[in-house]
Amino acid sequence: MSATLETAPVARPQIRRNQLLINGEWCDSVRGETFATYHPATEEKITDVAQANAEDVDRAVKAARRAFEEGEWHDMDARDRGALLLKLADLIEQNIVELAALETLDNGKPIIDALNADLPLVIDCLRYYAGWADKIKGDTIPVRGNYFCYTRREPVGVVGQIIPWNFPALMVAWKWGPALAAGCTIVMKPAEQTPLSCLRMAELAMEAGFPPGVINVVCGFGETGAAIVAHSDVDKVAFTGSTEVGQIIMRDAAQTLKRVTLELGGKSPNVVFADCDIEAAVQGAEFGLFFNQGQCCCAGSRVFVEESIHSDFVERLVDRAKNRQLGDPFSPATAQGPQVDKDQFEKIMGYIERGKSSGADCRTGGGRWGDKGFFVEPTVFDNVTDDMDIATDEIFGPVMSVLPFREFDEVIERSNKTFYGLAAAVWTRDIAKAHSLAAKVKAGTVWVNCYDVFDAAAPFGGFKMSGIGRELGEAALANYTELKTVTMSLD
Repeated sequence: MSATLETAPVARPQIRRNQLLINGEWCDSVRGETFATYHPATEEKITDVAQANAEDVDRAVKAARRAFEEGEWHDMDARDRGALLLKLADLIEQNIVELAALETLDNGKPIIDALNADLPLVIDCLRYYAGWADKIKGDTIPVRGNYFCYTRREPVGVVGQIIPWNFPALMVAWKWGPALAAGCTIVMKPAEQTPLSCLRMAELAMEAGFPPGVINVVCGFGETGAAIVAHSDVDKVAFTGSTEVGQIIMRDAAQTLKRVTLELGGKSPNVVFADCDIEAAVQGAEFGLFFNQGQCCCAGSRVFVEESIHSDFVERLVDRAKNRQLGDPFSPATAQGPQVDKDQFEKIMGYIERGKSSGADCRTGGGRWGDKGFFVEPTVFDNVTDDMDIATDEIFGPVMSVLPFREFDEVIERSNKTFYGLAAAVWTRDIAKAHSLAAKVKAGTVWVNCYDVFDAAAPFGGFKMSGIGRELGEAALANYTELKTVTMSLD
């Protein structure tokens, strides 16, 4: 596979599915409405996709409820649920090039990233949760009196899952894995910009043998997601996306008091001390911000650099940014593709102009690359101050802010001066300093001398306005289970 990638671009994939999946059947929306999805590198239309409305959501929820309450899924042994997840992971592995190409076509990410990062993580996540399916258990609890007391972990029920466009296939796996291992049924809405890989994965799930109604996919815009959140027979909503939309979902979910987990935005500090391996830190900063075109909720967009190495660090960083290869995302030589769509492109360009007008030093980039597609040059701003918009707002693009600092306590205070708290990183050879920063920074994940290291076993989520609950690891199973206490008299 890798030898082929080194010599030629990957072919564009065939579009197999563009309808809704409800109760195991592919169907058009009730009203026959569709919307177009586009390739962001060329701005050309890929295909039209069925657009679900509230009536379609209701059909999907009813199918998920039937599958949860009765039939094959309801009666299935936990170990057999795990076997289905393993079969799905195997099918994805067998079709890995096609799915990676769908990610590149619909999202614009470089094929090398989709094939070597995203899809392997998808497979690993599903296999990890397959192993958990028969290991979700309660406890026996000593209580006063002549009673036998124990707890049960039971599936929460029908879950609505709303995922973003930046890692379409991976977000499917993060949501499906724990929900299916726990025994829940699913109504998923993929992002309107990137529905194709989710639809193909749903087709593979049907091939794997998941019963009708267990996995339902309804494509559409915000109104489709709102219908899922408002539906009285949806027991829980899991959302990954912007903090602003997360606030709306939390408010609307309160009407039915359904369970909610939210994985939201970030403005992550990446702290570089003078005693670090400077070349490793430069490479880590480049990867931590520019990977996936900067479209990562945990992107290290605020790079705090100790003053004594500030100039050297920035020169090396600028040199690496200038040498990033932009171009056709289907080419294995391409390191950076386009932003996902025109709206995102224009938002990023607006922030770049605000950064320039606020007095930050734009050391490289700052413009559009090419004459078609939504490409933004890798952009590095130096001498940024904490109050500038580019230092406070989540840009979600290839725009890095470098902020010099002097003292440890100072950089802790400045790192935490944000309403986000998703991730952070520290680069230092001083292990005590690393552990001290990890303890004091307000973030759900802290990387030490690395960045963007993910594993299905390691929980991921945010402090403050970066979210509620955790994805991945054993912690994610709590999102999809209810804890029941049973007390029996022994008299």
